[in-house]
Amino acid sequence: MGSFDGVWFVRVLVGILVMSSSLAGTPLAPSRPGLQALKVGERGRLVCRASEFGARGDGKEYDTRAIQASIDYCAEQGGGVVHISPGVYLTGTVFLKSNITLWVDEGATILGSTRQEDFPAQWTRWYTILAEDAENVELTGGGIVAGQGLKFVEEFKAEKNVMVSWNETGDCVGDECRPRLVGFVNCKNVHIWNVFLEEPAYWCLHIVNSDTVSVHDVSIHGDFNSPNTDGIDIVSSNNTVIKDCHIDTGDDAICPKTMLGPLYNLTVTNCWIRTKSCAVKVGSQTNYNLENLHFEQLTIVDSHRGLGIQLRDRGNINNVTYANIQMSTCYYHPSWWGLAEPIYVTACPRTPDTVIGSINNIHYINITTTSENGIFLSGLEESFLKGLHFSNVNVTLERWTNFTGGYHDYRPGCQGLVVHRMSGLFMEYVDDVWMHKVILRWKGSNGMSDWGLPFDITPSTVHDMHLLDYENTYVS
Repeated sequence: MGSFDGVWFVRVLVGILVMSSSLAGTPLAPSRPGLQALKVGERGRLVCRASEFGARGDGKEYDTRAIQASIDYCAEQGGGVVHISPGVYLTGTVFLKSNITLWVDEGATILGSTRQEDFPAQWTRWYTILAEDAENVELTGGGIVAGQGLKFVEEFKAEKNVMVSWNETGDCVGDECRPRLVGFVNCKNVHIWNVFLEEPAYWCLHIVNSDTVSVHDVSIHGDFNSPNTDGIDIVSSNNTVIKDCHIDTGDDAICPKTMLGPLYNLTVTNCWIRTKSCAVKVGSQTNYNLENLHFEQLTIVDSHRGLGIQLRDRGNINNVTYANIQMSTCYYHPSWWGLAEPIYVTACPRTPDTVIGSINNIHYINITTTSENGIFLSGLEESFLKGLHFSNVNVTLERWTNFTGGYHDYRPGCQGLVVHRMSGLFMEYVDDVWMHKVILRWKGSNGMSDWGLPFDITPSTVHDMHLLDYENTYVS
């Protein structure tokens, strides 16, 4: 507020108070049927309108300072609602603070900058919207947060786009130096709902080292041919609920991982997912334990992989349940990780010096899939996959793309792509696996010599396998 002169500050303050009184009784319509309309400023909360702090919303002039000023003022008063009215607001990083609801109204778009100078110096803080060390923070309103990801495409290619990297300055190392869209880092009591997140240049929604997070009725759309456009990455965060979301993007859709500490109590329900990579991928960053993960009532459409677990580090993965899921998986260009596996579990060290953790107690219940490849389960001699339970799993194997297959894909790391026949179920280094009412249906062959192979198992590496009502059939 130091840049405002005294007269301007008084006018702004009066405008805020008048606006707060008028908006408190004005409902803002939600963008999806079935969502209850809420009132901006309900329960007597202060409302700070970004336009009263100078935000233009014309999509041309930068509104970063004005939006940040409205957030800062609202936070100084003890918190409230920062209201973004209809318009297009071009901005660099804006920082949310404790007790702030950022209400991006229906018809409003927060448009992330494509210039590095509009973001903080540290690459780890490159986000369009970022909350750090905040409590009771919310993003909602029915509007859009967009990252202009297509402007980061250096070369459009049929197999996979080549992306711009901000690594020339040395501020970031590697080919993935691009800004994320929305981040919550070291936060508590986070609520993200009724908002559209679109066209990220890198990861879309990033939840890091946070506790008690609710994400629901969020629509995420990333370019289907751009790499690293993950939907939701949950890193070392606990007590997270994701439900009623629509995710259509190029890279992993929902990805829990542990880099900074353990992750436990994650629930994902009633979501629609399409991705050119893995729909639900646990890992591959697994430096600490992941426990008590529950995925249910998911619809997965034409993804490269369906339900994936990738253990690459010292952490352990325990108590994961997938239930009531319908999906289809298919081949894409091999530059994308995955080979149409509906269920994929691997354990292998990230480096030769890595001491690998373990995978235990994984349940697949009421899973129906049509896929171009079979189930893939691969542990290690020093780290068997233990306690895998399949109940009422129906797999229809059918080929409809022109990719030849004929590989096993262990990426990232490990053996990489290995020439190998496909099968309905591949297992190595697995202990205590139960299959109850599992059906493999083979539909057509397209001249493939190994089509119809139900099992591919090395008996010395599979211990205590139990088959109950297992069926393998061929459908002409």
